[in-house]
Amino acid sequence: MNPFPKSEMPRERLLRHGASALGIRELLAIILRTGTKGHSVLALADDLLAAFEGNLETLSQASISELSQVSGIGQTKAIEICAAFALSRHLAYLKATRLPCFKSPDDIVPYMRTKLLGCKQEQFHSLLLDRHLNLMKDELVSIGLVDKSLVHSREVFRQAIRAAATSIILCHNHPSGNVIPSKQDIETTKALYEAGELLGIPIIDHIIVSSCPAVSSEKPYFSFLEAGLIRENAILVKRNRQKQGKKGKEKSEEADEDMDSPMVASEPPHGNDGHDGR
Repeated sequence: MNPFPKSEMPRERLLRHGASALGIRELLAIILRTGTKGHSVLALADDLLAAFEGNLETLSQASISELSQVSGIGQTKAIEICAAFALSRHLAYLKATRLPCFKSPDDIVPYMRTKLLGCKQEQFHSLLLDRHLNLMKDELVSIGLVDKSLVHSREVFRQAIRAAATSIILCHNHPSGNVIPSKQDIETTKALYEAGELLGIPIIDHIIVSSCPAVSSEKPYFSFLEAGLIRENAILVKRNRQKQGKKGKEKSEEADEDMDSPMVASEPPHGNDGHDGR
C-alpha cells in the first residue's frame, strides 16, 4: 500500500509545482515509474541511491549491469535510467561548447570536464584559439599517460598551424581525481611551452581536470598558469585589461605595449619533481 496520498506523489507534485520543486529521489521515482510488490516507487528510488552511496554523479556513470544488481531494477528500468543520464550529459555538453571564448579556467573546466567525465584513460587535448581566445578547434592529441614521447610538439603545432591558431591551451584528464601534475606532465608542458615560443604560437595554459565522478581534490582542476608554472602571456594581459573596461587613451596604449613584449614573467615553467598526480 502506498503511504503517500496521490496528491503528494512525484508525478502530481511535478504537475502542480514544476520539476524544480522536486528532490533527487522524487525525480528518480518518476523515471522508475513503478515500485515492486510491497515496495513503493519512492522506496525503490531510495534503494537505488543508497546502492551508490547517495552519490548522484556516481549513479549517473553506472552501467546497465551495475544498475540491474539493485533489487527491483530490471534491465528495462536500467536502460531508462542510463538513457536519462546520457541525455543530461548531451545537454550539458551542448551548453558548455557554446562558450564564446576561453579567458580563464572557469570557462575551460566545465567544457573539458563534461567531455571527459568518466573517462578511464588519460586524454590529451589541444584547444586551438584565435586572437580573441575563441575556441577554433579541439584536437585530441593522444590517449594514454601523458609523456613527451607520446605528446610530441610536432603533432600539437601541426594542427595549430593548419588552423591558423594564434595560441593554444593544453588540457588532459586524471581518471583518479587527483589533479596534481606528475613529473611527466611538467616535463611535457615545458617542452611544448618552449616549442610554442619558438613558433610564435604560445601555450597560454595547461589545465588538468578530474574525470572521476567523485572528485578527491579540493577543486576539480589544476592550472599551470594559476600555479605559476607557465608565464602569463601578453595576450591574456591585454584581455584582462580590456575586461576591466577602457580607462582612457593612456590605458589603451599601455595594453598595446604589452602586446609587443615577448612574455610577462622571466622564468620558464617548472614544478616539483617526481610527484605522480594520476
